[in-house]
Amino acid sequence: MATTGWIILGIAVLLVIICISAYNSLVRLRNNRENAFADIDVQLKQRHDLIPQLVETVKGYAAHEKETFERVINARNGAINAKSIDEKIAAENVLTTALSGLKVTLEAYPELKANTNFLQLQEEISDVENKLASVRRFFNSSTKELNNAVQSFPSNIIAGMFGFHKETMFDLGTERANLETAPQIKF
Repeated sequence: MATTGWIILGIAVLLVIICISAYNSLVRLRNNRENAFADIDVQLKQRHDLIPQLVETVKGYAAHEKETFERVINARNGAINAKSIDEKIAAENVLTTALSGLKVTLEAYPELKANTNFLQLQEEISDVENKLASVRRFFNSSTKELNNAVQSFPSNIIAGMFGFHKETMFDLGTERANLETAPQIKF
């Protein structure tokens, strides 16, 4: 075989190695993202388990706030029934908004805020929310790495050939608008 043949063969082998490496890297990044969402799922399960307890505790104090409770329960049920990662992200954003409405409702009941069961549940939910924020950051970091690889050359060519695409971040959704408004402090 002539020198030119060896050079062409070497280049072809090198391109195959680059393609295999890019594909394996994309698979690893996709799996990291899915693993990160599995961590979110664990926290969401805890959150979903605590919400009915919190609602039942509050119902005794605020029987006339039925619409708020129904919104929270319906949002929780929607979050539990969501199947894909994108559906879960959308459903969790709805649940977060519903929980915000519940928090506003609770402010009107000072005797409830002194109830030991309520305080314990509120503390557990706060802990889960903090853990959830942490695993969301990790998920978004994993998603960013995958998205960078899917959109960067030359891995974007491999990504297109094998169906990899830009994935959705787990952001605040409608809650982002609430960040624009400073909280009101009342005494």
